[in-house]
This record gives sequence, C-alpha cells and structure tokens, in this order.
Amino acid sequence: MSRVRVAAAQYDVGFHASFDAYAQKVRRWVAEAATQGAGLLVFPEYFSMELVSLFPESVRTSLSYQLDALQSVLPDFLDLFRSLAREHGVYIVAGSYPVRVSGEHYRNRAYLLSSDGTVRHQDKIQMTRFENEAWGVSPGDTLEVFETSFGCLGIAICYDSEFPLLARRQVEAGATLIAVPSCTDTRSGYWRVRIGCQARALENQCYVVQAPLVGTAEWSPAVDVSTGKAGVYTPVDIGFPEDGVLASGTFDLPQWVYADVDLAEVARVRASGQVFNHRDWDGQHRAARCAYDR
Repeated sequence: MSRVRVAAAQYDVGFHASFDAYAQKVRRWVAEAATQGAGLLVFPEYFSMELVSLFPESVRTSLSYQLDALQSVLPDFLDLFRSLAREHGVYIVAGSYPVRVSGEHYRNRAYLLSSDGTVRHQDKIQMTRFENEAWGVSPGDTLEVFETSFGCLGIAICYDSEFPLLARRQVEAGATLIAVPSCTDTRSGYWRVRIGCQARALENQCYVVQAPLVGTAEWSPAVDVSTGKAGVYTPVDIGFPEDGVLASGTFDLPQWVYADVDLAEVARVRASGQVFNHRDWDGQHRAARCAYDR
C-alpha cells in the first residue's frame, strides 16, 4: 500500500490543570483525525511544552527547571500516544519533546508511534540560536528513516528542514515523505521553514508535511508566541499541483490539515517527470570559481 491520508496539526498550545485534562485534549485531536481517515498524524515541534502548565510558577518561568520537570511526565506522554496509535490504528509523529539523554544534556526529540506499539525517534540535528544560547538543548547526531506500511518516512524537526543535505541523506536512505514538526514565533520564521519544506520537496521530488504550533502562552518563556499554518507540499511537476502545495491551512487557526498522498507517485515523477531534480543532484558537485576583472 502506497496511499495514505496525512493529517498535519495546527495545534494550539494550552494551559492544563492536570495530565488527564491534557490527555483529553490530545484524545479529541487524534480521534478527529482518525475519524477523517488519516493514517499518519503529525503534531508540531515542542507542542509537548504545554505540559509545563502542570508545574508551579517557579518551574514554568525557568527554562532550566522546566526541562528537568518535564522528564517526570515523559513516560505518561509516551504511554498516551502509544495507546492512541494502537487504538486508532495510525502512525503518530508526536511533535517533539525535550528529552534528557545524560546529566544536564537534553535533545529535542520527535517520537514516531506505530499501531503495533513500536516507538522510534529522530533527534533534531541543527539547533536554533534560542536552543543553543538560551536553553541549552543539544544537537542529535544520527539521521533516521522509518519503514511504515505506506512507505519510508523521514522526520526533519523545524530548522532541520532548512538544510538540504539532511533531507537528502534521508531520501538517499529511502524516504519518500518527510514530516516537519515546527515551532516558530514570527511570520518570517514560519516562512523560512515553509520555504525550506517546499525546497526539499522540489529538489528531492518527494512529499513534505509541515505541522506548526500556534497560539500564545504568556506563562511559558519557551513557547510564549507561536505562529504558522500547516501544509502538505509536493514535487512541482505533471500530476502534482502547479505551485507544489497540495494542502494548506489558515494562519494560526487550530485545525487539522488533510491531504491524500500516494508515495508511488514519487517513483513515477522521478522516472518520467518534466525534470529530474532527484536524479540530477550529483550535477551540483562541479567546481566553481569567481570571475572578476583585475
């Protein structure tokens, strides 16, 4: 099977009185997408940060304290999404979660939950200035490609989508769809990720799915403002949308954005498209020089 309906979440960050309240919200989101026939659900980068609302104000207002506190609810978070993937028979890219890997070292980790109970993950490779300079989140060191029932999936977390070689390595390892959980606090940040997503779809002749966090959280120094709109992007060629946009949401409106994709179409366009971006990648490695008047 190469066809799947994808659901990209424009997920609104909220404040919760208990983990049960948070779980009820997530269950509603997942049930809605599953009812619409989605087989792959993609949540945003750092959408897990609304769990910080469960802790005292002294934790909520401290970037370092909240990283430590979040580790106590990580098992519950994973159990929740594992059970939902099983219950609804879907794959879930559970946005991203800051996970302690050793001592005071944390990584921005996206989990992939499968209907058979399997839990896999991709760590963010390229850190933003905020993650590097203010938050102390460390980069990952491995790129993964995940086998699914509909094809091979890669995950590029937000800023990672702006670096062509990262996606290229995943594509060379077999990925035909790349999920991009994102979190941006300005429209320019959103457009950087969006343009990166469309560029990766163009040059690799593959599908890219972007899922952004939206809304405001004055109680959180990490996700106080989030803006964007979800989208599903494609090659720009015969059989695909002329602008490479298969689906797109409305700015900052909490919603699912759906699209039906057929990963067999990736093989078709790579073999018989108007252009061969995927095949001609190696043509970039020619020597260049700067010509100037002396």
